[in-house]
Amino acid sequence: MSINVPFSRENLDKYLIELAKDFKKRSHGQYAEIILVGGASIIINYNFRLASYDIDADYIAYSTFKDSIKAVATKFNLPTDWLNDDFKQTSSYSPKIVQYSVPYKVFCGKLAVRTIRAEYLVAMKLVSGRQYKKDLSDIAGIIYEQEVAGSPLTYETIDKAVINLYGDWLRISDYAKETLDKILSCDNLKELFMGLSENEENAKATLAEIDRKYPKVINKDNVDEVIAAALKKQKKD
Repeated sequence: MSINVPFSRENLDKYLIELAKDFKKRSHGQYAEIILVGGASIIINYNFRLASYDIDADYIAYSTFKDSIKAVATKFNLPTDWLNDDFKQTSSYSPKIVQYSVPYKVFCGKLAVRTIRAEYLVAMKLVSGRQYKKDLSDIAGIIYEQEVAGSPLTYETIDKAVINLYGDWLRISDYAKETLDKILSCDNLKELFMGLSENEENAKATLAEIDRKYPKVINKDNVDEVIAAALKKQKKD
């Protein structure tokens, strides 16, 4: 039985080393490359988020590579999809991601791991823009740490990343745009980060309660409206 393991910067590298070792045995000279996105890209580049519960990545799904992913899952009692490319089915995916990725590490001379530059990670999080996940607090965390590191992100930099990946801002919700404006104009990003994180936890709990009472009512098309209505009702109560 697999367990839902939190992936940290340290244990992620351990699993990637094992993945590279197994792939090296099976590959017969093949070379694999993966691009870490989402939470995985955040935990290897930033300190505000210490763990992620799945590893989203862009890669060419050779059968041997998928076999290696399963082998690592079996060895360490991980979910079989501990490393997956499911995000390719979401609106945040763009085939141009590879153009704007940067090297992270090479493992065993066979597995090249890349990550996403800050402004492109923000662009992808804007498109996801889920109020019940960590998307918006992640944006605040990235922008805060970039500022502390002396490499601040501006609206112009983020706008260029959005255009480069998606061509326009049409995939991004008004709520996500408004939140970005608040983040970029905020004088206390730490406090805003905490507030956004709390809002996301509340939204997640609210959705879970609604789903318990009214199964199968919530879907991706109405989730934002459901959250807004529920939170409005909570304020009245």
